[in-house]
Amino acid sequence: MSYAPLLSNISIFENLQSEELEHLSTLLRSRRYAKGEVIFHQGDVGTALYILRKGQVNIRLSSEDGKEVILALLDRGDVFGELALLDDEPRSTDAVAREEVDLLSLQREDFRKFLEARPQVAMKLLSALSRLVRRVTQLVHDTTFLDARTRLVRVLLDLAENQGRPGAEGVVITQKLTQSELANLCGLTRESTNKWLRFYVREGLLSYEGGQITLVRPERLGQEAE
Repeated sequence: MSYAPLLSNISIFENLQSEELEHLSTLLRSRRYAKGEVIFHQGDVGTALYILRKGQVNIRLSSEDGKEVILALLDRGDVFGELALLDDEPRSTDAVAREEVDLLSLQREDFRKFLEARPQVAMKLLSALSRLVRRVTQLVHDTTFLDARTRLVRVLLDLAENQGRPGAEGVVITQKLTQSELANLCGLTRESTNKWLRFYVREGLLSYEGGQITLVRPERLGQEAE
């Protein structure tokens, strides 16, 4: 089976020629994980890069006492696990399936050989990694300097920008989120997240039903984050 059509829609591979995409496709192996299954743990040896073909994955940091912070919510076409392959260091995060997922894996040596022959892919990869670094830096800044209300609003606006779609009542965030997941994204307690979610629902700025978040008046929420 050729995965070239999927690869052509992934930003770090979008400039490759069709024969290069077909070659990369032959190196990939399909893997499946059940909902809640850990794809890799923080501290594991990195042996493969992953491409998300179907489903959703959380990239998270966790502590020994059970606290978690979600760094990224990944969807179809996202690439992850590449950092450990570049620096030979252990995995820096956990990757967990939010639902049943179908992944494509690319082994370390195949990945490195592919990069060495195609510097344009390496540059795209650096751009993707820089966005992750900026995300982590922003999270540290917000956790340190912003109150709970502003942190929640900023996360909601970021989700709407990157994963939102127009709906009948406003901008719908495509991934359904539990309050615990949303709290982990914000670096807040579940109680604090619930308090401010209910506040903005009462204000008519958003709706939250069955995990589905809709920003009814995103421009007003934007003013809240300033």
